[in-house]
Amino acid sequence: MKLSFIGNGAMAKAMIRGALKKYEIEVYGRDKSKLDALNLEFNKALHVKLLSDGVDTTGKCLILCVKPHALKPVSKFLNGTADALISVLAGISLQTLTQTISARHTVRAMPNLAAAHQASMTTLTGDSSFKQEAQEILQSIGQTLWLDSEKELDIATGINGCAPAFLAIVAEALADGAVRDGLKRKDAYELTKGLFNGFAPLLNASDHPAHIKDGVMSPGGVTAAGIEALESHNVRHAFIDALHKAYKKTLK
Repeated sequence: MKLSFIGNGAMAKAMIRGALKKYEIEVYGRDKSKLDALNLEFNKALHVKLLSDGVDTTGKCLILCVKPHALKPVSKFLNGTADALISVLAGISLQTLTQTISARHTVRAMPNLAAAHQASMTTLTGDSSFKQEAQEILQSIGQTLWLDSEKELDIATGINGCAPAFLAIVAEALADGAVRDGLKRKDAYELTKGLFNGFAPLLNASDHPAHIKDGVMSPGGVTAAGIEALESHNVRHAFIDALHKAYKKTLK
């Protein structure tokens, strides 16, 4: 099966890196030099073509990876009816997609940059008759979760789409805190990376994040002191508000 990527930005590149292990891939973009550089990076394993030459979408499985504002201009170069359209454009509804690009099946998906390491948590919704095929395609870059509505996908975008950036701030802050108190920067980063690597199995094995906290937090201990500091700065509210603001942004 061949996947046809429309767009060659950071998200497309991350998805290509993961999906190339399983699928033949062609990429359409606007800049020939960038397309050639991308192909060279992947050892010339891609079929790269200029979008301006036009795309016969008939029977293709399109992965739409352009900026949301570029949807209409890009669609002018797409001719025919695709077999499937999988869009990763945040905030662009299924209705808008079906009115703009002709496809037998239309699905919205929200992966993240961990796709490059086949570790994305990707949410999907849309044409349920293409659910199995869409999940199989996106499972080439990590885990998938099919949601029942676009509202749920837009809410979930704050976690699987945006939260890697939020967690990056957490990682940076933890390392900075250790450096402030005297730890070498290199060692602080190594410790932080080790923390995140070890946290995923803990979370997977736990019924609720609170169980991890309770398992570490002994009465009057150092963790309790740190938790008190976090609570005094309303860290929970900050994350809840960040997710809410991200969701609201998808609706604009």
